[in-house]
Amino acid sequence: MVKEDKATWKSGYFDKMTGLLDEFPKCFIVGADNVGSRQMQRIRMALRGQGVVLMGKNTMMRKAIRRHLENNAALEKLLPYIKGNVGLVFTKGDLSEVRKIVQENKVAAPAKAGAIANMDVTVPAQCTVLGPEKTSFFQALSIQTKITKGTIEILNDVKLIKIGDKVGASEATLLNMLGISPFTYGLEIEMVYDNGTIFELAILSITDDDIRARFMECVANVSSVSLAIGYPTLVSIPHSLINGFKNLLSLAAVTDIEFKEAQTMKEFLKDPSKFAAAAAAAAPAVTKAAPAEAKKEEAKKAESDNESGDDDMGFGLFD
Repeated sequence: MVKEDKATWKSGYFDKMTGLLDEFPKCFIVGADNVGSRQMQRIRMALRGQGVVLMGKNTMMRKAIRRHLENNAALEKLLPYIKGNVGLVFTKGDLSEVRKIVQENKVAAPAKAGAIANMDVTVPAQCTVLGPEKTSFFQALSIQTKITKGTIEILNDVKLIKIGDKVGASEATLLNMLGISPFTYGLEIEMVYDNGTIFELAILSITDDDIRARFMECVANVSSVSLAIGYPTLVSIPHSLINGFKNLLSLAAVTDIEFKEAQTMKEFLKDPSKFAAAAAAAAPAVTKAAPAEAKKEEAKKAESDNESGDDDMGFGLFD
């Protein structure tokens, strides 16, 4: 098979990316640090029918996007994020489903000296298979140990590495000796592009309940400000009406003024015993049914006791 020259390969790459930009209205900008070729192949297979992964040099990707701005000017929003070891995952489907596929395809990897930790690493308390000669590794990392049946035992859980820290040679050696592969690597979604709009991945996690809760929080804030400054708005008017009605009830309670809505209150004030009657009427029906159920249970128990008593006597009805 004859290998194509560099110019032909570049031309084919630009054509491929242009076709993907025309065909797919959505894409993820993904980081591909520490992702090997075999893992990339598995990700492509998992996305088959759902999306297409395109990797390449940043200069070529930016050049292809700039060439395509005449057809779709919104693609310019992608340019600031084409930096580092990144690629594009194009899709027409549901972004949440494609995100799930991308995030699930990760593999465990051993700690390497000089790598940046993408998560906290804790070494659990355990009996290791290491001999006493390895104690120096634990002492260098201030890990409390003791010798149990000829092997080293770690006495307490130890937070060895924090997220964002550079893995040292001692930490990497210790984790490898313990057989711990703490890190997982895969495509990391950095930004999301959807029909001309670019936003962070966290936006996809927002649910309808989150939107409703945030909207009601804003409504409450507007209502509070409106009531505080005395400026009526659509959301503060119900509160103003209720507060006004409360003031009317207060006046009716201390004066002879009467109106329909205040009659019940005045009756309660004249005869406080009605409060007790109202409270009793509002009691749950369950509390009323409880004594009756208890009586039924007692009757059943007494009946069963009587039957067992007759059986113990050893006599029948006609004996």
